[in-house]
Amino acid sequence: MSLSSTAKKRYRAIGHRLKPVVSIAEKGLTENVRLELERALTDHELIKVKVTSTDRKEKKLLTNLICDELKAECVQSIGHMALFFRKAKQANPKLSNLLRE
Repeated sequence: MSLSSTAKKRYRAIGHRLKPVVSIAEKGLTENVRLELERALTDHELIKVKVTSTDRKEKKLLTNLICDELKAECVQSIGHMALFFRKAKQANPKLSNLLRE
């Protein structure tokens, strides 16, 4: 699943106003973090995640791991923040960050 450049631009604009819903700290991608990411992507479709790691390679590995395991797309990654998108099967207009915009 590859997003077009116009879709990425739109999602980045929406994501700019979002607050991080999940923080990934020193323990990395634990089972509880995976479950919370799964729930957030299912409910909101577009989420912002804070990755607090000092190593750039580790941050890149974590974002790639999230994309692979949760079948999501990394829209943008700047500093400690990453923006992920996964299309919901049935989007809830009250929860979806895309439908509320």
